[in-house]
Amino acid sequence: MTLTWLGRGALYLALLGSLGGLTLQLVALRTGRASHAMRWAWGSLAGVVGAIAVMQFALVTHNFSLAYVAQNNATFTPLLYSITGMWSALEGSLLLWVLLLAVLIASVVRYYRTTRDDPVVGWATAVLFGVNTFFLLLMCGPADPFLHNPAASLQGAGPNALLQDNPLVAIHPPLLYAGFVGFTVPFAFAIAMLITGRVHDTWPLEQRRWTVLSWGVLSVGIVLGAWWSYEVLGWGGFWGWDPVENAALLPWLTGTAYIHSVIVQDRRGLFRVWNLSLAVATFALTILGTFFTRSGVLQSVHSFSSSTLGPLLIGFFLLTVALGVGLIARRGDRLRSPVGVDAALSREGLFVANNVLFVGFAVVVLLGTVFPLLYEAVNGGQVTVGTPYFASVAVPMSVVLLVLMTLAPLVGWRTLDRAVLWSRLRLSAWVALGVVVALVAEGVRRPMVLFAYFLASAAAGSALRTLRGAFVTARRKRQPWWSALRGPSAGGMVVHLGVVVMAVAIVTSTSYATRAEVTLATGQSTVVAGQYITFDGFATVRQPLLTALQLRVEVNARHLRPAVTTYNGRSSQTVGTPAIDSNLARDVYVTFDAMGGNGATSGAQVQGNLPAGSVVLGVTVEPLLSWLWIGGLLLGGGAALSFLRRRSNDDVAP
Repeated sequence: MTLTWLGRGALYLALLGSLGGLTLQLVALRTGRASHAMRWAWGSLAGVVGAIAVMQFALVTHNFSLAYVAQNNATFTPLLYSITGMWSALEGSLLLWVLLLAVLIASVVRYYRTTRDDPVVGWATAVLFGVNTFFLLLMCGPADPFLHNPAASLQGAGPNALLQDNPLVAIHPPLLYAGFVGFTVPFAFAIAMLITGRVHDTWPLEQRRWTVLSWGVLSVGIVLGAWWSYEVLGWGGFWGWDPVENAALLPWLTGTAYIHSVIVQDRRGLFRVWNLSLAVATFALTILGTFFTRSGVLQSVHSFSSSTLGPLLIGFFLLTVALGVGLIARRGDRLRSPVGVDAALSREGLFVANNVLFVGFAVVVLLGTVFPLLYEAVNGGQVTVGTPYFASVAVPMSVVLLVLMTLAPLVGWRTLDRAVLWSRLRLSAWVALGVVVALVAEGVRRPMVLFAYFLASAAAGSALRTLRGAFVTARRKRQPWWSALRGPSAGGMVVHLGVVVMAVAIVTSTSYATRAEVTLATGQSTVVAGQYITFDGFATVRQPLLTALQLRVEVNARHLRPAVTTYNGRSSQTVGTPAIDSNLARDVYVTFDAMGGNGATSGAQVQGNLPAGSVVLGVTVEPLLSWLWIGGLLLGGGAALSFLRRRSNDDVAP
């Protein structure tokens, strides 16, 4: 019981700090007195850190007096997966969420300490404390992570097998949550601007920096999630339009739109209603994504817990939307812009197209994700919305995106000078055409692949041209070359290059992937898409954590060990463990699909019509897939540069 009371006491301290900060901040806004927000923020953070310390101590020492530890840990769980067990289920995930939110609140309050008397900062701080209070109330009530385990357990169930099969589980969820939580800041300042009526100030551009930071972290988290799926789930793909994948994608799409359109507001005074709406929508979609992930209403390979919090989460989502819509309607007259878009092919016109593209696709993804719920509610049956629905929109969207990335950095504000545009675009266009000719000479004949490479090459040329201009300017000003990377356009262009690299990797790997099932006896070899594969026999691995039946496979003389692995705990879960030989040119992805014989061994699927000792291997060869992860890292690096950039009148959105 000691850990239960220590953990709950820490959470109550965090709740007291958050409630105190919220209450005194509202009083300060009404009376003009000091709120001491920094003290309350530190108090709340101290409480959350204390609760985290109690939970981590219980997990690392395998203290099963806590029900959460008994359900998500075991004595044989390795240290890394004991630590990551905190976000293996709902209650621990909320602990991580409030930790990140408490750190964010303390950072924001400290960052704006010199302007704490500004009503916009005051109201934004109150909103941040309010959001923090909601999540702490969940943990002090229906999602208590410190429930006492009434049974005297000597052993726990252990984490889900899929959550102890790859170290990416230590990085991917925290980055996703950090991205989600970060979007609270632009939401809080949007609400503050609407409450105060200060909708014409420079706050939107200021909040763009926080949005860029959150967007970059979320981008890397999504890419790492795709990498985790690829490494662990055994199907050879990286994105399946799963409901939880879509839940992470939705705020990323609207956040991308906001990052671009707020620049237009700063330069031309346009999109005021639109930008405030995007800030509200992006935060609201993070709450909706949490509802999808943790309520159990949608089935997903990425969702490892369900709860009764669904009504509370969806209620908070609706409250957020109602608050934002109501305030925007109230301030409608002040939000109107006195000017409009002068030319469709001006920079602001292309940003309009960008926003329509991303928000439209977000609507498509949202409808495809919630349609099964609506269908079940109306008809009582079950239906799934699969890849063809999403791909039918994602493919043309990607084409338009590459076109916009090619043109937007090269056109001017308000007007279009076709001669100037062509002079800037000409070299990239000819290089892109040369790339297509070279591909045709190498035997590439698929029109969509050639078209994608043409657009990607043109977009890359546009980004490189802009970066070159930044370096030339730095040299003329006798500044060090790295100062150009902190210029207004460098981060955005690095992001563009990351998108180009990812687009090339996706198009190439999906268009030219070779998938085959091969049956081999010990010592036999085969060739799949030019890759020489040999089966050399079986090996059994027994550890306290797991028992694995491995295959000794050689791929071009490199040793791989695909396996069927049975993890102890949780009724001895058995999962397939793929093996991957990866380089910059191609990936060879090998899975242990079945074995011949008449009796099951270590959980492997048995096919009696095959000779004993033979195996069925799933072999997937995908060219250039490693560049997908490299492109994701470029996205994160570009976002970091954009966050750190110097302010300039020539800001260019990433």
